[in-house]
Amino acid sequence: MSEKAPATDVEVQHNEVVEPAHPLRKVEHVLNADLAVALSTGPQLKAFSGSAFRLYLILLVCFMGSLSFGFDTTVISGVNGMVQFTDYFGIGGGDTGGGQGIVTAMLYSIFSFGCILATFVGGPISDRFGRRGGMFIASIIIFAGVAVVTAAQSRIYLFFGRFLIGFGSALNASASPAYVAEISPPQWRGRIGGLSNTFSYLGSVICSGLVIATGRINSDVSWRLPCAVQFIPTVILAVGVWFIPESPRWLMSVGRKEEARDVLAKYHGNGDANTLLVLLELRELETSIGTGSDKGWRDFFDYSELFNSRAARYRTFVTTWLGICSQLSGGGLFYYITVLFDLAGVKTQNGRLTFSFISVAIGALGGLTGAFTVDRIGRRTLWFWGTVGCSLTLALAAVFTATLESGAAIAFLIIFGFVQNMTY
Repeated sequence: MSEKAPATDVEVQHNEVVEPAHPLRKVEHVLNADLAVALSTGPQLKAFSGSAFRLYLILLVCFMGSLSFGFDTTVISGVNGMVQFTDYFGIGGGDTGGGQGIVTAMLYSIFSFGCILATFVGGPISDRFGRRGGMFIASIIIFAGVAVVTAAQSRIYLFFGRFLIGFGSALNASASPAYVAEISPPQWRGRIGGLSNTFSYLGSVICSGLVIATGRINSDVSWRLPCAVQFIPTVILAVGVWFIPESPRWLMSVGRKEEARDVLAKYHGNGDANTLLVLLELRELETSIGTGSDKGWRDFFDYSELFNSRAARYRTFVTTWLGICSQLSGGGLFYYITVLFDLAGVKTQNGRLTFSFISVAIGALGGLTGAFTVDRIGRRTLWFWGTVGCSLTLALAAVFTATLESGAAIAFLIIFGFVQNMTY
C-alpha cells in the first residue's frame, strides 16, 4: 500500500456508520500503514482498565515459564560454584570456582541437547494442542526434571534431570512467547515481549541470592534446596494456564473465529469487537492462516512453509541468524561465572557467589533497559549496537583477566552481562 492510500482508507465503515478520516497522531515505529491508522483512531485497550489488569494477570502466568528458565540457568552455575556440590558428585574444581572439566561440560550441554530435540516438536505441539496445552505439557516435563535433579544421587540422574528440564524449557519457549505476542495489543507488544525476557532475569536474581544463603550450609541441602525451589514457578504455570484464554491466532487456526474475535475485543479493543484495530487483526488472521480446522498431524510437522517462497526463506534466515548470534554472544560463559571470578582474583566461595549475584542483578537491569527502549530505538538498532558492545566488553574482560587486573576484569564481566541482557 502506498503512503497516500491510508488517507482514503481511513473512511471505513465502523459500527455501520461511515466515519470521516481522522488525522494521524504520532505512532512510533509502526511500519504497517493500516495498523498505524487503526492505532490512531481508537478506541484501544486502556492501561488501567479492568481488561488490562486481567491481561496483566494472564501475562504473569505465562512469565512463570521465563522465570523458571532464568532460575534454572543460574541455579546450575551457582551450585557448580559450591564445594558441597562438586565434592558430592566427584566433579572436582570446587576450590577454584567450580567444575571445569568434561563432566561439567556434559552437565551444561545435556540441557542444550534437550532444547535442540524439543525444537522439532515444540511448534507442532503448540499448534495441535494450543498455546495453553503446549505450556502445560512443558511445565509437566520441567516438573519431572526438577524432581530428578533435586533427588539425584549420582551423575546419571543429574544428567537425565537436566535433559528433561532442557526439553521442557524448549517446549515452553515455543508456546509461551507465541502466546504472549498473540495475546498482547500490537502497540504494547515490543515492551511486553521484553518483559517476558526480564522475568528470566528476575528468576536468575532470585536464584543467585538464594544460592548465597544456602552455600553456607555444610551439606547437600546447600544445592538441593535451590534446585527444589524451581518447583514453585513450574506449578504456577501448570495450574494457571487453565484459567487464561487461548491465543486468538490459534483459535482462528482451528476454526473458532467467534472466540478469537471475543478475545481480541476484550484485550485489544477495550471490549468493542467493532473497533478498527480488532477488525484489522481479524482480517489479517483470516488472510494469513484461514479459518479451517482440518489439519492432520502431517500438516503440523510440515516445515515447507519456511522455505517455499523468497520471503519465507528470508524470514527463516533472519530468525536463524538471530538465534546463532544470541548463542555466540557470550551468554554461555555465565555458566562458568564463578570460575571467571576466581580467575579475576576472588578466592572465596562466598565472595564468588556474591559477585555472581551482583552480576546477575545488574544483568537484570540491562534486560529491563532493553525492554523499555526497544520500541523507541528499534530492534535492529539495539541488536547491532548491543552486539558491538558485547564484543568490546567481553574482549576487555578477557584482556584484564589475562593481565591479572582483577578490579577491571570483574567490572567488565559485570558490564558485559548488562549489555548482553539488554541486547538479547
